[in-house]
Amino acid sequence: MTRHSYHRWRHAAALGAAITLAGLTLTAPPAAAAPTAPTAPATVDPAVRAAVADGGDSTFWVLLRDTIDLSAARTATTKAARATAVLRTARAEAAAHQAGLRTLLTQRKATFETFWIADTVKVTGDAGLLREIAARPEVKEIVPDTPVTMPAPVAGGAQAAVQGAEWNIDRINAPRVWSEKNDTGRGIVVANVDTGVQYDHPALAAAYRGRQADGTYQHDYNWYDPAHTCPDGNPCDNAGHGTHTMGTMVGADGIGVAPGATWIAAKGCETMSCSASALLAAGQWIVAPTDRNGANPRPDLAPDIVNNSWGGASGFDPWYADVVRAWVAAGIFPAFSNGNSGPGCATANTPGSYTDVYASGAFDVNGAIAGFSSRGTGQDGAIKPDLAAPGVDVRSSVPGGGYASYSGTSMASPHTAATVALIWAAAPALRRDVAATREILDVTAIDAGDTSCGGTEADNNVFGQGRLDAYAAVSLATSPAGSLSGTITGAGSAIGGATVTVTGPASRSATSAADGTYRFGRLPAGGYHVRVTAFGYDTYDADVSVSDNGSARVDVSLSASASGIVSGVVSVGGDPAAGATVTLAGTPVSVTTGADGVYRLAAPHGDYQLTVVPLGGCAAATSRSVTVRGNVTADVALSQVKDAFGYDCTPAEEPYRAGVTRLDLSGDDGAAEVALPFAMPLYGTGHDHAWVSTNGVIGFGQATYAYGNTDLPDAAVPNDALYPFWDDLYVDAAAGVYTAADADTFVVEWRNVRFFGDEGQRLSISAILHADGRVTYRYQDLAGARAGGNSATIGVENGDGTIGLAYSYGKTSLIEGFGVTFHPGAADRIAGTFNVRRETVWGQNVFVAGNLAILGGWDPAKAVPLSAGGYPIWSGNVSLPPNTAVEFKYLIKNPDGSVTWESGANRSTVTPPTGRYVTNDEFR
Repeated sequence: MTRHSYHRWRHAAALGAAITLAGLTLTAPPAAAAPTAPTAPATVDPAVRAAVADGGDSTFWVLLRDTIDLSAARTATTKAARATAVLRTARAEAAAHQAGLRTLLTQRKATFETFWIADTVKVTGDAGLLREIAARPEVKEIVPDTPVTMPAPVAGGAQAAVQGAEWNIDRINAPRVWSEKNDTGRGIVVANVDTGVQYDHPALAAAYRGRQADGTYQHDYNWYDPAHTCPDGNPCDNAGHGTHTMGTMVGADGIGVAPGATWIAAKGCETMSCSASALLAAGQWIVAPTDRNGANPRPDLAPDIVNNSWGGASGFDPWYADVVRAWVAAGIFPAFSNGNSGPGCATANTPGSYTDVYASGAFDVNGAIAGFSSRGTGQDGAIKPDLAAPGVDVRSSVPGGGYASYSGTSMASPHTAATVALIWAAAPALRRDVAATREILDVTAIDAGDTSCGGTEADNNVFGQGRLDAYAAVSLATSPAGSLSGTITGAGSAIGGATVTVTGPASRSATSAADGTYRFGRLPAGGYHVRVTAFGYDTYDADVSVSDNGSARVDVSLSASASGIVSGVVSVGGDPAAGATVTLAGTPVSVTTGADGVYRLAAPHGDYQLTVVPLGGCAAATSRSVTVRGNVTADVALSQVKDAFGYDCTPAEEPYRAGVTRLDLSGDDGAAEVALPFAMPLYGTGHDHAWVSTNGVIGFGQATYAYGNTDLPDAAVPNDALYPFWDDLYVDAAAGVYTAADADTFVVEWRNVRFFGDEGQRLSISAILHADGRVTYRYQDLAGARAGGNSATIGVENGDGTIGLAYSYGKTSLIEGFGVTFHPGAADRIAGTFNVRRETVWGQNVFVAGNLAILGGWDPAKAVPLSAGGYPIWSGNVSLPPNTAVEFKYLIKNPDGSVTWESGANRSTVTPPTGRYVTNDEFR
């Protein structure tokens, strides 16, 4: 596997708020100030280090720590003024932030390219230059230059047109907008960042802004190809994708949603693969179009809307977030496809998963969601997609002057982008008001209930707000309407997260921001009832009138509710459970137990479900009902978790122990063999030697160098191992691996080890092995988020990876001074050996399955594999419970994946109370 992930271009915002209940204050983290100096060294992606390790040059991206302040742009009143403010501010601040780095690169005669829209620099250099850059205080992160591969559309089938319009155009009611509203998007400029556009295609030529009145073309400010892929500087589309998406937006002859709008384009994708530099350059050009050489920017010629039918891997990766932020600040509507990674949940692609973009899923001619359409959630748990649009069998223009049908969310997003063009052409006052336009699209979408990936019938992670309806959106935009806004406070402080509901000519809900503000950008004129609810406060009700083009305001000061204190002790097996998370379901209240297992929280009077989630996997989460009418004591005893063999775990039963003898083990991905002073039993098998890995693993079966950790159990190697802290660790000159031994214990200590590619995050780990099979893991000197275990595996596992107990996998589960002890529970196990004679052909393998969990519970996928080392006798060892009725059968897995079971009745036995159970069978 590769040590390389998609771009990690991080940007974050923090907010502060406090809720006071009955004298108890629950406070969120305070707002973070822009850093003036690094709190930790810059992180360098391992792929970048590897690329320069042989002494050669490599190209990489340098991300700076500061964030550009675009607040001035949001207060500008015209389109040109907003885009100009973004350009000026971003250029000036990026130049200031990058000044020192640019000086260094110039002095070193390095090849580099600067960008202002994301405050980042593209650099080509060697290991020496990489070290110098990483040492600079303004540098946050260095990541590889990895292209974005566009989701390839699938060839679609033919669908019948409806009165001269393609089915997809008719389905969103665009023809009704043309005929009844006399609105085709005229006066609005749309753009796409895509593979290019055939500018003289018959369906597109007339709408191209570069086409002059005399039929000639002026491509400056209307077309941009940052990679100079197209010949002679003229617009082209060497992949066909961009011409198709542009046709759906503005194409003539019934293929486009807004055929009266004007288009321009930036070729952000050289082919169906898009370089990061081309996408960033295209993002800058959208804010301030330039001539074809990228010079002489004209922010007054920025488009109104930009469609982006591209994206990277599933999940949230903020590498393009600053670009989107600049577009919105300039009043440019950002439409994105949600991705073609469905039908699984949590498959929304970056940047479609961003909260700041408006992402479209895809539905077919029958209104059903497309199987490929990516589902949410998105950034910070937001619903994604925002809505769904036609994306299956969409016929549009392609290079060469022809037409073709494609399927993909790439085909869906242009419908949404062009609908915005119709809205803004019909209601010029909404132009540049991205928030109000999003609201119009949301509330007019036709609900499509599918909660399979979360959400509600009206707003879910499959269809979003529902199916796009252009006619309904334009109708709402042009109806008499006004806005309603206000601020929610309590005890003089802003209240974020309050729910504001209005009922009247329309019903809407909004949530107050961290500063307490809320806004309904488009409410049909009339009288409304306003209700405000917030946890810890009494409900507030009021009436308000919203007039046409008016701006009504309702500011609310909430009164704190009567409340009580809920407190108690959380325990596991009679011991305090430190670090357990205690919440009241459906509320923002969440606290963590201390070392004594005690928790205390405040809640308004009412009935609640108290939920307790332990810090790690030693115990099961639980919930119970509590009624608060005053102070309440609610102790919670969590039940322990055991694996199929009987292993369980508890808080550490002994202190941290340091090693004494240093192993000859350093650097990356190494392992050293050690002799044990006793036969350490693990899952019923004794071991007198082990291999200690730099990556936090003690393996008994074989040396292991794996750094790519998995959950437990997992049949892939390593198996037969202890995992005190399995992660991609590195033993540098400031670290070491040590051992210590006596008659009963053997200690392995990873002292001050760091993570590969990250010198700033470190920890120390002590694994204490006992002759009776107990093992304790202790942790100290935790520095950095990863030291808390958010990317590590901690646990134990048997010899073939079929049974294991994970304390944690990929989640923060450690705190300073914490430890966990694993108990084998093996006293109630005997050794079992299954031997069966069976001749097989090449590719066949023999297994045993039975009624016990350790035998797979009759599931062939979990059956115990037998070894052919003594062929034709197949053999395998497994630990069995003593004095227990067991039923089992042998089976063969064939090369084609089919399974052949033994004939006849199940084999049955009662295991002996002690000793061994051995079979010598013939396959029936």
